[in-house]
Amino acid sequence: MPRDTLDEVSDETLLVLYANGDPSAARVLTTRLSPRVLGYATRLLADRAEAEDVTQEAMMRLWRIAPQWRAGEAQISTWLYRVVTNLCTDLKRARRRRPDVALDDAPELAGANESAVSTLMQADRMTALQAALDQLPERQRQAVVLRHIEGLANPEIAQIMDLGVEAVESLTARGKRALAAILAGRKAELGYEDDADESEAVG
Repeated sequence: MPRDTLDEVSDETLLVLYANGDPSAARVLTTRLSPRVLGYATRLLADRAEAEDVTQEAMMRLWRIAPQWRAGEAQISTWLYRVVTNLCTDLKRARRRRPDVALDDAPELAGANESAVSTLMQADRMTALQAALDQLPERQRQAVVLRHIEGLANPEIAQIMDLGVEAVESLTARGKRALAAILAGRKAELGYEDDADESEAVG
């Protein structure tokens, strides 16, 4: 099937096409999903190289299960986020220690200004946000990243994290409060207005 036609096809259809022997479908699906998965893994791990490894492993698992994919049971993106969540959790458990890593290579949040000063300010905010996220309990961090950075709805996050929607809402609320507390006192340094809420950095 031509590439321009595949671009309009759903994720699930692309996976079925790949399972039926169309390698171009895999290329389109990889291009579509990998950046989102990589961004999420980077947020959880604060390590671009490890996040790339996790992304590659998650996509390989997707190709392996393609022939057995059961249509309608879950969105492919939801399945991938869940796999990445588990891979990141396993990887972090295996670490003995890790240094703090700035989020230099992670995808930027939308809305960054183009001027040099604004770009530097945004980089500082991203670094501060990543450092604050790293201090959250793991499940709170996952919920906050999925909701406020990846932009997923609570029901989808509940599927990814294998929780009820109310539990997701609680984790997200507690995570945002914790972030606000961690970032308290840094408004001027990070270029926020005096009446701004630090939690808007993830909103």
